[in-house]
Amino acid sequence: MPWRNGGGVLHRAASVDPTAVVEAGAVVHYGAVIGKEVVIGSGTVVGPSVSVGQSTRIGNCSVGEFYTIHNGACIGQDDFGFFVDKDGQVKKKPQELYARIGDNVEIGANTCIDRGSWRDTMIGDDTKIDNLVQIGHNVVIGKCYLICGQVGIAGSATLSDYIVLGGRVAIRDHVSIASKVRLAANSLVTKDIQEPGDYGGFPAVPINEWRRQTVNLRLFSKKHHDRR
Repeated sequence: MPWRNGGGVLHRAASVDPTAVVEAGAVVHYGAVIGKEVVIGSGTVVGPSVSVGQSTRIGNCSVGEFYTIHNGACIGQDDFGFFVDKDGQVKKKPQELYARIGDNVEIGANTCIDRGSWRDTMIGDDTKIDNLVQIGHNVVIGKCYLICGQVGIAGSATLSDYIVLGGRVAIRDHVSIASKVRLAANSLVTKDIQEPGDYGGFPAVPINEWRRQTVNLRLFSKKHHDRR
């Protein structure tokens, strides 16, 4: 049936707060729960048994079954993409594709997932994302991911399955990460990671190498201090 606040289409078994906006061209499936002051943008498909928290904005995306979006998350907005033209003017790049979210995914409060420009942004099944995470355009994330708070993933990164990202991990654009990788908190990925295992540091290296670097730095610092 059509929703009076925006003109979108709802299944009769969906539960939608009266303050929510479901824009024309959006579809909300059976069993979905839409909270207060949520905005579901045109072109969005909200799957069965999805729960969307208060003040969340969703546009240009599709979300699978048994999905939870916490308060204030933004999904499917255009990304921070600009270029300088021949006259030196800063112009906006088109960001016209989708963000596609798999089944059994949970997205934390105030997390942002941008829609794609040359390929869809993809979040795989059974992925769990903490609060305050930024996922850029064209990022592809595999299944069974754990992403802790304040992680930033730059555009067009490709991340395989069963990966754990500690708090405040940063991943640069266009890199690839193999399956079954764990990254320690505050790590920075600057190049492809092709082998499974634990990594850490700035830039990220295999975890034992990072530990040796940390010990050597402390020893060097202590030795330098003692000489003074």
